[in-house]
Amino acid sequence: MDLEARLNDSAPSEHPEALRLWLRLLTCTQLIEKQVRSRLRDRFDTTLPRFDLMAQLEREPEGLKMKDLSRRLMVTGGNVTGITDQLVAEQLVERVEVPDDRRAYRVRLTPLGHQQFRAMAREHEGWIVDALSALSPREVSTLHRLLGKVKAQAQHTEPDPETP
Repeated sequence: MDLEARLNDSAPSEHPEALRLWLRLLTCTQLIEKQVRSRLRDRFDTTLPRFDLMAQLEREPEGLKMKDLSRRLMVTGGNVTGITDQLVAEQLVERVEVPDDRRAYRVRLTPLGHQQFRAMAREHEGWIVDALSALSPREVSTLHRLLGKVKAQAQHTEPDPETP
C-alpha cells in the first residue's frame, strides 16, 4: 500500500487537498525512484548512489574534493568514501592529489567513467521521459513552474522555534 492509499478520508483535517497533494508527490517520487534503481541495477549493475556520485563528477571535469561531494550528495563522508573506493577499484574514478593541500585529494571520472556515465545518463533520461509521458509538454512545463513556486516557498520558510 502506498502513502496515498494510507490517507484516511475520515481523518480530521482542515486542508485535506494539500495533504493529498503532498502524498501524491511522495508516492510519485518513490515509484519513479524505484523504477530507476531497478533499471540501473538490471541494465548497468550499479546503484543510484553510484550514479548520483558520477553525475556530480561529470559536471566537474577537474573533479571534486570528498567534502564537496559529500555536501552535494547530502550524505556522510563515509558513504562517499565507500562508493568512491568501489568506483576506483572499477577504474571509473581516480583520486588526484591537491597541490596546495597534502591531506586532500580530488576525485574525478576516468575516461572509462565518462564513457560509462554517458551511457547510463542517456538511458536514465529516457526512463524519466517515459515516467512523465502521461503529461503533455505544456503540462510538464506548468507542473515544473508550479513546483518551482512550492520549492521557493519551502526554501524561504523558517521553522518556528516554538513548534515542537
